[in-house]
Amino acid sequence: MYIITDASTPSPLYAKLIGETAQIGWSELERFFAQGKLIWVKGDLDLVSVAETVANDDTKQVTQWLSAGLVERMQAETAADVARGDPELWAVVVSPWVCVQERG
Repeated sequence: MYIITDASTPSPLYAKLIGETAQIGWSELERFFAQGKLIWVKGDLDLVSVAETVANDDTKQVTQWLSAGLVERMQAETAADVARGDPELWAVVVSPWVCVQERG
C-alpha cells in the first residue's frame, strides 16, 4: 500500500492528477489496451498515488507493486472480463500510460 507521508498536504502533482481522474467506459479505454498502454490498478491501492508514482518514474515502488500483483499491464483475460461485466472504471492519464481501476 502506498503511503503519503503527510496526508494533509498532497503534492502538487497528486492534486493535479486528482483533477484529471474521471469515470470512464471500457469503449473509451479499448484503444489504450490495444496499444499496450493500460495499467490495471488492483485492490485498495490509491489510483492517483499509483499514477503519481508512475509519473515520478519511481521504478522501485512500481516494481514492488508489479511483483506483488497489485498493478499490471492489463492482460487480455482481464480486458475480456471488463468488457463483459461493464464495471465502474476510473482512470487517469500519465502519458504514455493510462492507469485504470475498478471501483464499486
